[in-house]
Amino acid sequence: MTAEMVTPAWMRAQISAEQYDSWSEEQCAGIEIVDGMVVVSPSDSKRHNRLARILANALDAAAGPGWNADTDFDVRLQDVPLTNRRPDVIVYRAETIDLTPTRPEHVLLVVEAVSPGSETTDRIVKVDQFARAGIPFYWRIEQAATGIPIIYTYVLGPANRSYRDSEIFTGPVKATAPFSVTVDLRPL
Repeated sequence: MTAEMVTPAWMRAQISAEQYDSWSEEQCAGIEIVDGMVVVSPSDSKRHNRLARILANALDAAAGPGWNADTDFDVRLQDVPLTNRRPDVIVYRAETIDLTPTRPEHVLLVVEAVSPGSETTDRIVKVDQFARAGIPFYWRIEQAATGIPIIYTYVLGPANRSYRDSEIFTGPVKATAPFSVTVDLRPL
């Protein structure tokens, strides 16, 4: 069986921002676009989705009226070649909720929960892409075997457009203050 027999033609050819924007929500669900090529992500586990939803709800409650936190949300990192990522959690300016596509300048924080199969992408590739796009904060969540997550936080260095390590936290995810990273977690 060849790739042509398994995947539709639109997944094997470089696509433009205009083409992607014409697709339905159903076509865009579960994919990202990297350098114009469709990247299909495996379905997330229930544990992964629950963690992202809990964190998004906590960040949304802590953010105040100027910011929204959501899951399953596209961020257009660049138009040519098209790079469109879908972080597990995104915190963005509330007044941009109806703007499409969401651009890096609308985003304060992106969060990726590492799952089997996404380790390299979440630990290396996306970190570099989000930093080059100028998104101020990146969090990576590792799901420990104990069920209590470990959150690695990174802050953008504006001079070199790369993230520098910040604090590491562990504990139940609950928000108490906007983006202080003390989301009721204990430093590791």
